[in-house]
Amino acid sequence: MQDSADLTQDKTSRKKRPKKGSAFWMTFLAIVVSTFLSALDLTAVSTALPTITKRLGGGSNFVWVGSAYSLASTAFLPLLGKLADVFGRKPVMLTSIGLFAIGSAIGGASQNMNMLIGARTVQGIGGGGIISMSQIIVSDIVPLAERGIYQGFLGLTWAFASGIGPPLGGALASSVWRWLFFLNLPITFIAFSLVVFFLRVRKPEGGMRQKLARVDWFGNAIVITGTTVAMIGLTWAGISEPWDSAATLVPLVIGMFLVGAFLVYEAKVPAEPTMPYDVLSNRTVMSAYVATGVHGIVSISVIYYLPVYFQACFGASPIRSGVDALAMALLIAPAAMTAGVMVQTMKRYIPPNAVGWVLSLIGFGLLTMLKWDTSTGKWVGYTMVTACGIGLIYASTIFPILAPLPLERTAAAVAFYAFVRAFAQTWGITISATILQNELKKKLPPAFASQFPAGFEIAYAAIPVISGLPEPLRTEVRTAFAASLVTVWQTMIGLCGLGLLSLLFLKEVRLRQDVNEAYGLHEKNEHGHDHDHLQEEDNAMDVTVTKVDSIATDPIAASKV
Repeated sequence: MQDSADLTQDKTSRKKRPKKGSAFWMTFLAIVVSTFLSALDLTAVSTALPTITKRLGGGSNFVWVGSAYSLASTAFLPLLGKLADVFGRKPVMLTSIGLFAIGSAIGGASQNMNMLIGARTVQGIGGGGIISMSQIIVSDIVPLAERGIYQGFLGLTWAFASGIGPPLGGALASSVWRWLFFLNLPITFIAFSLVVFFLRVRKPEGGMRQKLARVDWFGNAIVITGTTVAMIGLTWAGISEPWDSAATLVPLVIGMFLVGAFLVYEAKVPAEPTMPYDVLSNRTVMSAYVATGVHGIVSISVIYYLPVYFQACFGASPIRSGVDALAMALLIAPAAMTAGVMVQTMKRYIPPNAVGWVLSLIGFGLLTMLKWDTSTGKWVGYTMVTACGIGLIYASTIFPILAPLPLERTAAAVAFYAFVRAFAQTWGITISATILQNELKKKLPPAFASQFPAGFEIAYAAIPVISGLPEPLRTEVRTAFAASLVTVWQTMIGLCGLGLLSLLFLKEVRLRQDVNEAYGLHEKNEHGHDHDHLQEEDNAMDVTVTKVDSIATDPIAASKV
């Protein structure tokens, strides 16, 4: 028994010996740069879209610029999670970064809105893969119990990009908007190089044919088709086509049916499903997915439509609206960091989720008080409260998703997490756009609203001309914009209430202290030994410990020795 205890203690100390070496930190740096790349593009382009739309003469196609990115990044996410399990994390990450670079180059060279929409589609596939793979790789190299601080670092990265993105987008939109896309290329090169040279993670064994056979191509075809069709309906809804029209309802119904059929198919048919049934059958996991979806809707609505408020009501230029949005952008990251620290120190994930939803409810309630002439102190304070709530939730919902699941489900669970968030963001853009469109039709002076033909998104078509309107028409238009946005914020209050209710179905589960060794890092420890070699020694030691335990407890085994 003493020998067994000594061997067990030796094994424990051996496992504690490896430190986070250069491979870990350079891998994490690669993830940080990749995350920065996606966040900078999202926040910079969203701020500059009204100006870009005007330059390319595409008012009727504006909504597709955002929706094309969301559609592409969403539809392929489940497949990317499976490919990461089958082919390894590194090839999928490199492919995602490469596609993002290609889309950026095409976007910068766009001569019309259709070309820009195509570019955003390619970018979307890459951007979605970058975000999803970053989360998966972090899950591979950092135990869930230690992940809070690293989630916080990623939140800080996102916030830093969100902070400089809007002013950068506004500045370049006013002069050379194409550089919004071209500037992605050197950052993409840095991210690609870091992944190539420093992302030294293990990859699954097997030949190409064997790996391709493991992918559920039919199931992924169902979800890609369903997501695409549904999001086409969402893109048309309320703008080019009424919500109750066949052009909107038919693709929505068919698309959502196919997404549901995908989940049923995955639970029953494939030997290696893209979305295993046990991921979706856990109450805590499903509640966290609901919260993730709600958060995706409310967060993207603020990101997209707070700049609309600044530009329409204050007459702010794109760059000025980007600066104004800093009150929110620069607080989301510290709030996300706070959430990560809370989870890591408390070993509980429900409290930060609860505080986040309460603050979000209060924040959107405050936003409903915004008028066209609200003072700076008030709107800054209102947006700061909202930002704190959104930031806390941003870093918190991943913990109840991963905590109840076995490690081998990490890639599938994280890919679906990214899928839910991206799909919800498309709903958020569409819901807010539809509400704003319908409210502006009712509240704008009829003579002013009539100059925008059907199929145009009034908000983005009207903003460039507001500052040139004579009084009192200009004040009437700004008042109508503020009042219309109040309805958007009120809708978000109701959704935040749903997010708060999702907490009732969460259960605290102990956070894991281990990681999935199948996809861990290849690196040397401080004594120059390879961790894989040490793992083999640990496995051998496990056998020895088992034998010693058997000898100590079984006289027959002892006599054989």
